[in-house]
Amino acid sequence: MDTEADAEEVTEAISARETLTALRLEGNTLGVGAAKAIAKSLESHPEFKRALWKDMFTGRLKSEIPEAMRFLSGGLILAKAKLVELDLSDNAFGPIGIEGVTGLLQSETCYSLRELRLNNNGLGITGGKILAKCLQECLDLSSTSETPFRLRVFVCGRNRLENEGGKAIAAVLKGMGSLEEIQMPQNGIFHAGITALADASKYNRDLRHLNFNDNICSEIGAVAIADVLQHLQNLEVLNLGDCLVRTKGALALAEALRDGHSKLKELVLGFNEIDNEGAIKIVESLEKKELLTKLDLNGNQLGEEGCELVKGMMKGIGKEDAIGSLSEDEGENEDDEDEEEEDEDENEIEEEEQDEEKSETNKVVVPAVEERNVDNDNLIEKLQSLAL
Repeated sequence: MDTEADAEEVTEAISARETLTALRLEGNTLGVGAAKAIAKSLESHPEFKRALWKDMFTGRLKSEIPEAMRFLSGGLILAKAKLVELDLSDNAFGPIGIEGVTGLLQSETCYSLRELRLNNNGLGITGGKILAKCLQECLDLSSTSETPFRLRVFVCGRNRLENEGGKAIAAVLKGMGSLEEIQMPQNGIFHAGITALADASKYNRDLRHLNFNDNICSEIGAVAIADVLQHLQNLEVLNLGDCLVRTKGALALAEALRDGHSKLKELVLGFNEIDNEGAIKIVESLEKKELLTKLDLNGNQLGEEGCELVKGMMKGIGKEDAIGSLSEDEGENEDDEDEEEEDEDENEIEEEEQDEEKSETNKVVVPAVEERNVDNDNLIEKLQSLAL
């Protein structure tokens, strides 16, 4: 859909509904003109709650996306809608695209937001900082309102946030205190960023789902996560697969999980260079987890005998159905020196990346978001003129 005329079928359907609480635009390729028309039709639906707008800009220029998003955002703000869910995943935003959403994220329309999904948007460090600043602004502005911002689900994976972006996000998540689900896989975050996110998670005591899969967590990050697990007794899913937690990290996690955590259902620790000692301690820590349905230890370094031992131990505690496949086990690691060298290499890589991030931070000017004392009437007038 390129033009307003192209979107006519959609706009007519929206206008024909007396009540419209959700709109799914997934799988489309939305141009600026079409977005403007859809936004106009949404202005008459203050009851609107769920913007399911993932994967709707396929093939569009980066310059088109922020403008289209400003129109769609404006339609919701003018409608005085109270969003509950906003899903913008799988749109190639980049830092430029997220700028088109800043007005919406700061507005009263998002004070009621409970689920925010921004998976695979290519935000990068700069986009992550812009997002964090907007969320903090929403948190601050809503604090004295009837509906303070209390996000429950935050999904922001595959966005190349790295340490600096991860730390910026961590700072705002720390102040929420309401999160039940944090998913931030595949972001290239090293242990410094993971440590900041772990610290933020302990202030969200109702957290049920924590997913840092495929980040460079290392033993240091795993220990940081283990240190906060005592505060997360409602945790049901912990996913640290492919995070290089290694045996030292596994031992720390096992010790932290041993007591409490009666609600734990899934523990994912695959592809982490964990040896038999770490795997055995993990299994022992799960003996009293009556709700456990999944333990993933595939792709580690148990060896054939170790795999059989783990399976036997899981059977012995009555949880043989929970252990996943171990078919991709890498065999026992007999060379500790190699592991030490890998640790040194990872630390060097992280130090280099941190230096680059500092240099890049000095160059980047994060676009300013709206001032706190927002004049809503003036904002609406601007949005109305934009929609004409």
